[in-house]
Amino acid sequence: MSEAGYEDGIARLRLIRTPGIGAVTYAQLIARFGSPAAALDAVPDLARRGGGKPPTLAARAVIEREVEAVERLGARYLFVGRGLYPSALARIETAPPALIVKGVAGLLDRPMVAVVGARNASAAAVRFARALCHDLAERGLVVVSGLARGIDTAAHGGAIGGGTIGVIAGGLDIFYPPENEALQRDIAERGLLVAEQPPGIEPRARHFPYRNRIIAGLSLGTLVVEAAPRSGSLITARLAAEYGREVMAVPGSPLDSRAQGCNMLIREGATLVQCAADVIESLGPLGGLVAQPERGYVAPDIASDASAAERDAVMMLLGPVATPVDELIRQSALPPAIVQTVLLELELAGRLERHAGGRVSLA
Repeated sequence: MSEAGYEDGIARLRLIRTPGIGAVTYAQLIARFGSPAAALDAVPDLARRGGGKPPTLAARAVIEREVEAVERLGARYLFVGRGLYPSALARIETAPPALIVKGVAGLLDRPMVAVVGARNASAAAVRFARALCHDLAERGLVVVSGLARGIDTAAHGGAIGGGTIGVIAGGLDIFYPPENEALQRDIAERGLLVAEQPPGIEPRARHFPYRNRIIAGLSLGTLVVEAAPRSGSLITARLAAEYGREVMAVPGSPLDSRAQGCNMLIREGATLVQCAADVIESLGPLGGLVAQPERGYVAPDIASDASAAERDAVMMLLGPVATPVDELIRQSALPPAIVQTVLLELELAGRLERHAGGRVSLA
């Protein structure tokens, strides 16, 4: 890597690892200032405009140690809007600013389907998932899952020979669950491991919803094999629907609680799946996402500054209840770029929280 490329990557990671700078804020900072180095310099002033204390920027020494750890693992970074970063994932508003990947990166250029389900899956569902994913991989689809117990493990095991991607909640060097260490190592050799967290980070409960958005965002569609109501698998399916991707489910017995989530999805309009051909037929209309040139990452529209009156107009509309940004734009009658600028300043000042579905509230 050239010195300029190395410095650019360090600056990007310093932004990404700074508390209070999430995916949306990162994208807006890069769009407004043109480079991560310029954005780093501007963060303290923007936070003061938002009426709060500037965040403590991630230290360069800490980031350099992280980069060295990634290199020791034989992994690499992919930054949103640059290089090999998967364009389907770049389309979502909360696309991770950086991914850490290890394995066959070329799998990201192929059509992907997510297969998720219960950790305490039935023996029949595990067998079905393994056979189905083997057939999907044989037909050219890359199977994406989360390396969890049960259906995830079966999905990776069935597809490992043809192409599978494991999305990890913690760091690439953390084996979770521990019994999947051999599988995780195998995927790193024959498939692809993807992580958002830096090496050494143990997975915590808050990390799994972030992992789920990557699984759904990478894929043309999400198939749920077994899932109880309110399970993480249903969160992944909901995210897939929000992203405009296909949602599919395998029906099950109404007497088995592990099938209730899938049956509910089908009742709400998900495609019923009984074999690999059903998945391929369901994804057919979405094939153009891979076959055609993709627009990928699009920088957000943001203004260079906002006046005091414009800040007051946006602040007056904000409260503790999450409100869609589009509604703030409509009610304030301000240009979208101005509203986004005010929200950016408030977030950097620690006064704004972002929620799913493009909603915001006062912290």
